[in-house]
Amino acid sequence: MSDYTPKLKQILHEAGCYFDRPGKGDHEIWFSPITQIRFVVDSSIKSRHTANAVLKQAGLPKQF
Repeated sequence: MSDYTPKLKQILHEAGCYFDRPGKGDHEIWFSPITQIRFVVDSSIKSRHTANAVLKQAGLPKQF
């Protein structure tokens, strides 16, 4: 299985999203200027469905 997190973070940065603060455990809290909400990004996303769900929360289309 591949790790989707590095590519996901790259897509989020390019869309203007940014790291807000650390979360619990190995999670990070990010902010999306598109949706104006904070969302969680895990440090090791193994599922393309989870990666696409993060993109949806950020207001971006599916890419995985």
